[in-house]
Amino acid sequence: MMRFNKALSSISVLSFDLDDTLYNNHPIIKAAVQAQLSYLANIEQWTAQGPNFWSHCRNETAKQHPTLIDDVTQLRRVALHYGMAQLGFTAPQAEQYAQEAYTAFSHARSNITVEQPVLELLHTLRKKYRLIAITNGNVEVEKFNLAGEFDVVLKAGPDGAAKPHSALFDKAAMILSVDKSEILHIGDSLDSDVQGANNAGCHSVWLNNQSCQYAYKGLPHVEIKNIYELYQLVE
Repeated sequence: MMRFNKALSSISVLSFDLDDTLYNNHPIIKAAVQAQLSYLANIEQWTAQGPNFWSHCRNETAKQHPTLIDDVTQLRRVALHYGMAQLGFTAPQAEQYAQEAYTAFSHARSNITVEQPVLELLHTLRKKYRLIAITNGNVEVEKFNLAGEFDVVLKAGPDGAAKPHSALFDKAAMILSVDKSEILHIGDSLDSDVQGANNAGCHSVWLNNQSCQYAYKGLPHVEIKNIYELYQLVE
């Protein structure tokens, strides 16, 4: 059953986090990282640097380009290019290898099939609410069966600073021409989803189904244990 910590006012938009909210993202990320590593394993110069070279490239890129912390796609691309450049490849070679490594990751990253009951839930909710997605991740919704399910999809990086910053919520309200208090954001993370929605002046639903420790001590407006409890929003 839904646990209400605060009253909900008039809601017209349901905003969904994607990863670990509408599907289990853990095996997907694992497969995507492995796809990238498998590609890189074919490049002798890369493997000669040892197993920690990718972590080194990511860390150095994050230090040199701190603004990329909100854009996980661009951070990965730049880190791959940095690594190839460090290995002494020519600029065209470095660009080609970096792009092919990212493509291997990206293809596996969006190799997702959302369960049919989840899609049916979204279809039911759509009868009463406008549906949008707000994600800090780099999944490409148009490449799997969530394509066409949302009026708007906003991603950290291209569309603004990552949750819990208010930028993505601000942009959603502007695009939809609604007050932020009309947006109810649903996500699995207290630190990014609930804190972000609360700070932005939206309403929040915490899908409490992950075994994680969170720093944020604020309360969601609503807490659920199972995504299908959202059916109560249309009853």
